[in-house]
Amino acid sequence: MLLVTEDGAEADAAAELRRGARLDVWALPLSEFRAHALPGSGSEWNRYTFAHAVVLRDTPDGLLARLVSAKGRLTAEEAARAAPAALDAFCNGVYRSLKNDRDGDPCAARLDAAELAVPGFLSYVFACEQRVRPFNRYLRWELRHHPLSRPEWAAERLLPLLEETLTAASPAPGLRAMFNGLEPHARAAGHGPVLDGWGEDLLLMRGVPDRGAPSQAAPAGGQPHPALSGQPHGAGRCPSVAS
Repeated sequence: MLLVTEDGAEADAAAELRRGARLDVWALPLSEFRAHALPGSGSEWNRYTFAHAVVLRDTPDGLLARLVSAKGRLTAEEAARAAPAALDAFCNGVYRSLKNDRDGDPCAARLDAAELAVPGFLSYVFACEQRVRPFNRYLRWELRHHPLSRPEWAAERLLPLLEETLTAASPAPGLRAMFNGLEPHARAAGHGPVLDGWGEDLLLMRGVPDRGAPSQAAPAGGQPHPALSGQPHGAGRCPSVAS
């Protein structure tokens, strides 16, 4: 729970602050809360906290509800900036991981998949829907209770693919499935220039020769990954705010 105090009245909330297994209570002055978790604040990492937050007590003019709403969802302008950057980060992670895998360094390949490719992928698919990427702890809950619009990003298909990518001896099959499944949607969303900026490195990411139809690319072996192809794959607390 977050207590938003009047500026200069933080000490009045000191007795309410606590950190426990079932409830955390922290406080911010209103002037700091206005920018908290928004771009440029330095606390952007905390933005998902407000995606489903409930305002328990508001100011008479509804200020806290408006601020929470602005934090909990990307504006169209924010999404237009965030999505291409996340897509480029995803491509960078895929490229680095696949190069390491190709060169016989599976540890580096898995690290790049975990640190760069998967976070970029998740940030991109959520940004495309003007949504904030969930904390890892709540990804499963988010996908099950607030599904993304694409069926291939449903929890029962995306989560097994992510787990396979992060735990397999080689992340290459999973990364190529992610890339080849995402590429046609990215191009349809107008983000083709981001992909094309990778030039011939796209061939490594796709895992197949370029046949002039990138939206039909498939992973190595020529068969689409079941989690992103429509084939079957394999047999919380909400924060609250008060003034």
